[in-house]
Parts: sequence; C-alpha cells; structure tokens
Amino acid sequence: NYYLEREIDMKNSKNFTISLLVFIGLGFGNLCMADEKVFRLPMSKPAGNLNPIAYKGLWVVQDMVFEGLVKYTRGGVLEPVLAKSWTQSNQGKTITFKLRENVFFTDGTPWNAEVMTWNLDRWIDERPGSWLQLHQQFDRFEIVDPMTVSIHLKNKIQVWLIELSYIRPVRFMSPKAVDADGKYTKPVGTGKWIVESDSVAKTVLVRNENYWGKKPKIDKVELFVMPNQRSRGSALQAGEIDASGGKFIAAVSPQQAEILKNKQGITVVSDVGTDTMVLGFNPRREIFKDIRVREAVNVLISRQAIATGLLRGYAKPTMNLYPEVIAYSGKRWPVPARDVDKAKKLLADAGWTMGSDGVLSKNGKPFKIELVISEDAVAGSRKLGEVLQYMLGEAGIVLSLRNVDHAARHGEIPKFKYDLSLFMSNGAPYDPFNTITMMFPTEKKPGTDGKMYESKELDPLIWAAARADEPDRVRLFQKVWDWMYENHAIAPLYHEARIWAYNSEKVDSFSIAPTEYEMPLEGLSMEH
Repeated sequence: NYYLEREIDMKNSKNFTISLLVFIGLGFGNLCMADEKVFRLPMSKPAGNLNPIAYKGLWVVQDMVFEGLVKYTRGGVLEPVLAKSWTQSNQGKTITFKLRENVFFTDGTPWNAEVMTWNLDRWIDERPGSWLQLHQQFDRFEIVDPMTVSIHLKNKIQVWLIELSYIRPVRFMSPKAVDADGKYTKPVGTGKWIVESDSVAKTVLVRNENYWGKKPKIDKVELFVMPNQRSRGSALQAGEIDASGGKFIAAVSPQQAEILKNKQGITVVSDVGTDTMVLGFNPRREIFKDIRVREAVNVLISRQAIATGLLRGYAKPTMNLYPEVIAYSGKRWPVPARDVDKAKKLLADAGWTMGSDGVLSKNGKPFKIELVISEDAVAGSRKLGEVLQYMLGEAGIVLSLRNVDHAARHGEIPKFKYDLSLFMSNGAPYDPFNTITMMFPTEKKPGTDGKMYESKELDPLIWAAARADEPDRVRLFQKVWDWMYENHAIAPLYHEARIWAYNSEKVDSFSIAPTEYEMPLEGLSMEH
C-alpha cells in the first residue's frame, strides 16, 4: 500500500508500470532466494591474489578454495585430506602418500599423482618454498602409481607433516588454473568453496556442490572489504554483516568486544590464543648482554596490568614463549609481580647509577633505548609501547618509541636495527617448530622477519629438540625453555585471546576455527 500510494501517477502510467514491474521482479527474486543461507563477513582488505605460492592473498580465502594433503585441527591433531594415508621408510627419508580417490577440482580436473607432482614442481624445490625444511631437505619425488607419490629427502626431518598442513605454498590447484606459460590465472581448487566473483570491494564464494567430503551448511559466503573497525561494528549492529573477528580477517579489539557484548542480538565469543606477544632484546646491543639488565626489564613489566587494563581481560599474562595449546610448550613459569625495587637493585648491581634527573647512567652514558613499533605489523603496539615506556621509566630507563611501517620493520629488524622490538610467535599450525627454529638460531634462516634473541649456547638445544623423535621431544624442548627462562633471554608478555562477535539472531551455531588462518565455517549454521 505504501508503494502504491506514492508511486501511482495516472498522468504517467508508463513510468508507473515500469516501476511496478521492477518492484514485483525484486520481490519475486527475494522470495526465490529466501531459502538461500548467506553468511556475510567483513575483511580488512581485499582477498587479493589467491595464487597459493604468491604470498599475497588472504590466507583465509585461500584456505576456503585450496586443500592440502593434511589439515591441522584443534590441539595440533593432523587429519588426512587429499592424502588418505602416509608412511615413512628409508630411515625416515622417504615419505609415501596414498592419495584420496574420486576427488575433482572445481573445473572437473581429477586429483591424482600427476597433478600432485605438477604442484610440487611449482614450489617444493623453488623459491616459494625455500623457508620450509621440506624444501631444504628435498631430493626428488617419484610417482609410484596413479594414486601414490613418494617424496625422497636428503635427511630425515620431523616437521614434514606439519609443514604440509600450511596454507601456502603447499596447497594444490588445478593445472588448468594457469596459462600456457604456467602463469597463474584463476583460483581453482578442490575445496568446499568456489570463487564466484572477486573485486577490490567484495568477494563472493559459493558452496562446491560436488565436494568430495562433508558439505557446508550454508550456501554462500559474501566478504565485504571494510578496513575500519568502527564501521564493522556499526554494520554488525545494523544487521548488514553477520559476524566479525579474526586477526587476519576483520579483527575485533578487546575494547570493541566490551562494547559489542552489551548490544542486543550480538554475542561475543573468545578462545585461547595460539600465539604470544614478546618483547625481544637486541642481543647484539652491549647493554642487553648483561643478564641483570634483561631480568630487570622483565620484573619492571606488570603483565597482569597489561592483560586486564589494556586488553580488557582478553589476554593471559605469561612468561612462556608458547601457550599451553601448542604442543611441547613446556611447564608454566610463574608470572612475576612487578617489582621496581628489585629492578633498581639489579640495575645498580650491573653498574647503573641514578642521576639527579631520574635517569640511569653508566660510564657517562644515559640508559636511553628505543622500542621499534609498527601498527601495520603488530596492531596495538603504540599503546602497548606507551605502557612499557611508563613502566621502564619508573626505574630510570628512558624508552623512546619509533613507529615504522610494515615494510620498514621487515627490512630493519633482521638487520638488528633496534634496541627492543615487539614480536609475535607464529602460532598454530606453525609452532612449536617454526618460531623457535627461525627467530632464535644465530645463523640466518630463509623467510625470517628477525630474531627475538640469539645465543650459540641456545643453538644446539633448539636443534636437538627440533630434530628429536617423538619420545624425546618433551624433554628436549623443556631444556630450551629452561635455558631461555633462566637467562631471561626474552620478555614474554601475554597470550591474546581470539575474539569474534556474531549476530545471534541469525546465526544458530558458531565456533572459532583452530587457527587464525581459517574462516569460522566448520559447524556454522544459520536460521535464515
């Protein structure tokens, strides 16, 4: 009636007829689509180039399209995907995969040994995979039969199965997804989702109706590019999107979570984080070669205040490099209470004296250091830096903050152009092996963004743990953690919770994915 009262114009019946037909058409279209279950999510940036060996696209979208031989699940359990089974032989240097039958790429190409080795040729012995131990120890592959492939290694490695669960570069795409020159052209995988459309503003994926396994309960996922967190919160409250969250998707900050959890129809959920925020010392700075200085910095930090105040309780204070959800993460070290007097004594014992200006000095040089921060690389690092600035300042340490963009940080940190820096451990599925073997050993490792610490005393402990067989790993990893704790090698701060908010009036069931590199789609169901 509203429409008719305002649109009927007997003097312009032609325009009215067109308008009415459009109105009826839209209504009919909406009725036809009423049963379609569409999950709408924001992304902080476009999906980008989804080529799994390009390191440019969003992990979470690549994970929806492309599958690997195995998949990392909650608690670090690895389950078969495109490989239905595997065995080791030749003293662990040969890995043989039996491939899953009756699997097809979404362009109709069958999955088999030939397609698997075509993909291996693109990354396993080429630059995209150079940071992986599989690359470093790769010798050759062998097609045993149409559904069996063996990978031969130069030396036995312990992380091969975990590395095969990573989203890039080890996921598999159709050979028809490249042009005649082998250049990637489109995202075609065996996964549960097919890219229907993609632009800088929006990506739409539809369910793969021919998927070999259990199909999703929803029909379509619409991903809208919304860089601004506040706008995402408003869109969620207005019903324009159905959920928001995920560090690499559309992060919900602890501050925003506190606001959203009080809004009608919005449910905020959190899960234990799999990574750790760490304050790292530049081990090549003379000032930090003194263990008493490193210990003083550790006891000057109130981790509990940071977790409850800055992060609103969405974090767990820690002195461990890894949270308990990471395998071999070791016994829990006690989190020290902040003790300014103890810190001052440690610094005095190390030869630092307090001046009349309230600043420590030694041999005529003031204790002035710089913390490199990067909002691009470590969200929230400025506020955290300001808190650390205050806490260290109470003991006479002058801490200045230098903000750089992601590219500058990526270039400077590996060259040790910093005094202190904030690091994040890589989290699941990469840890426990990845962070410890890439960000601590004294030798340069491919793909690393820097080092939290380095010591030739620590090196053999790390490699002994990383190369150990299962029965010895717990004991040998604990030796690493013991050394780091006793030497105050780093200053772990907290394990931040993973936060999501969703429209509980539309979404019936929702669970956070096992890692930050996945969409929360497993088990998702919607009322409409």
